[in-house]
Amino acid sequence: MDTTPDAYPLTFDVDYPDTLNRWTTAFRFIFIIPLVLLLAVLGSSTIGVRFLLLGETSIVFLPTVALLVLRHKYPRWWFDFGLGLLRLEARITSYVFLLRDEYPSVDDDQHVHLAVPYPNADPDLNRWLPLVKWLLAIPHYIVLFFLDLAAWIVAIIAWFAILFTGRYPESMFRFVVNVLRWNLNVAAYAILLTTDRYPPFRLAA
Repeated sequence: MDTTPDAYPLTFDVDYPDTLNRWTTAFRFIFIIPLVLLLAVLGSSTIGVRFLLLGETSIVFLPTVALLVLRHKYPRWWFDFGLGLLRLEARITSYVFLLRDEYPSVDDDQHVHLAVPYPNADPDLNRWLPLVKWLLAIPHYIVLFFLDLAAWIVAIIAWFAILFTGRYPESMFRFVVNVLRWNLNVAAYAILLTTDRYPPFRLAA
């Protein structure tokens, strides 16, 4: 994990594959149907279905707000549950955007790496900020609307590239990973509420 002073308290990366399966890529739009439905049920806080369904909720958001505002606590078991859901979203979203061939697992990382430090609620998290974080994150949502749209366009171009060459152009791959990371940074701040540090406006890690 990056420990430099300006490192955001979330790390995300996807291992770049040497080759990708042309057949599973060709029919990915069929394979992802149950995954998109699952994300819709869970309430996606990342790019996976937000752009498709034009809505964003999370089953962890309201209980976490209540825990922080009413008790000023973030139980470790609840953090682990929320982080587990976020990791599942990251694996599914990586699969949707053709970054990996492996069908998303419910527990294994599968070359999709996401880490978020456990917060100490009393000294690290403002008790009342969770009530307005969703509002403060609106500038990010505006920027991410266009970046998410660009990521979809890049994924469509990459789909053709994979069918012809079996490879995801690395510059396109890194762009999509960086867009996903930006989404996850905002999710950690405004949905999972694990940090009070405002997400940076940047694509780089």
